[in-house]
Amino acid sequence: MNILLLGGGGREHALCWKLAQSPRCDKLWASPGNPGMEECAACVALDSSDHGAVVKFCEDNAVGLVVIGPEGPLVEGLADSLEETGILSFGPSKAAAQLEGSKGFTKDLCARANIPTARFERCTSLEAAWGALKKFDPPFVLKADGLAAGKGVVIAETREEAQHALSEMFDGRFGSAGSEVVIEQFLTGEEASFFALTDGETIVPLASAQDHKRVGDGDEGPNTGGMGAYSPAPVLTDALRDQAMREIIEPTVRTMREEGMPYTGVLYAGLMLTKSGPQLIEYNVRFGDPECQVLMMRLESDLVELMLACAERRLGEIEAPKMSDDFALTVVMAAEGYPGTPKKGGSIDLGEAEANGAKVFHAGTKLEGGQLVASGGRVLNVTASGSSVTEAQSKAYSAVDAIDFKDGFCRRDIGQREVRRERQG
Repeated sequence: MNILLLGGGGREHALCWKLAQSPRCDKLWASPGNPGMEECAACVALDSSDHGAVVKFCEDNAVGLVVIGPEGPLVEGLADSLEETGILSFGPSKAAAQLEGSKGFTKDLCARANIPTARFERCTSLEAAWGALKKFDPPFVLKADGLAAGKGVVIAETREEAQHALSEMFDGRFGSAGSEVVIEQFLTGEEASFFALTDGETIVPLASAQDHKRVGDGDEGPNTGGMGAYSPAPVLTDALRDQAMREIIEPTVRTMREEGMPYTGVLYAGLMLTKSGPQLIEYNVRFGDPECQVLMMRLESDLVELMLACAERRLGEIEAPKMSDDFALTVVMAAEGYPGTPKKGGSIDLGEAEANGAKVFHAGTKLEGGQLVASGGRVLNVTASGSSVTEAQSKAYSAVDAIDFKDGFCRRDIGQREVRRERQG
């Protein structure tokens, strides 16, 4: 089967690496791809917003499956355009992708389906938002309704900070994503990510992970797209996972189907593990980044078969996905200045980073005159596995230290919370 993978970041490099391992994959294209993905795919230049161009490429090259990596094309309805021409794709329709495309849509769905989530108010103007703020106590959770590259959430400690942040949001801080804002009750607990696959009817759990959003060690500094992750997340016990499936994932998929928006693909739930049980923070309609990197390191099943089963609505007919019992951990190496204005063009020498079994996924790189250089904020995802988080962490940082990237930096404490728990026995 010929496959087209859309995207060019670390998530897509991880998917590319795993797709290429499938015996069902005859030819793999990646668009736009990146230098790391060239090892396992042919990179082509396609504008994913030009649905006609994507369809034509698929028809000209007998593409049997399109894997849509990032959320943007899903929210814009690319899966619908492909389906209209009979081309299979992995990812939800435009209507179903509203689960990520609109925070307000998801909160309203939670209310209709009685899904546990934080109390909230939707606001379409600054005046309404300031009024709604009076119904909440600090700290205040403020979310841009639309897509904001994982950076559209502000936690304000005081009412004055919240009013200032709301003013910035409605003034265009997050572009059109902030034209509507959701104000939420602050939830206390530990966060975990949970991933499930679904064909709209059957739902199968995939794995858990834990992300590190703040830019600095000890969870200090501004939010980022993610500075590292590990999987599985033991804090999401089997009992809590089953509860999340029963109270959050299953009613979501059922409600979407009943309301004429059947959801297919991977459903990524960001959860807060509170004293009263898991509560939904948000949904993403694609694999997380950098969570995808650790999931693909652990996945032992054929990724192509899983994706095809979702696309062809036959997930219940195949074996459930099998994940390694090992832990996987990834460390993001970012360019100086991230998450603000990253310094681009810094040279990178991977050296012997992969000598101990680690895998370096490219997230924001390009080749200039044969030299690998940084071309984005998050540049590399250095990933390793081990029988414990402690071992996976040690291997990952050994690989990080083997890389010469003078303009890069990383957090040095990815997975540290779980490492402390392992030491305490």
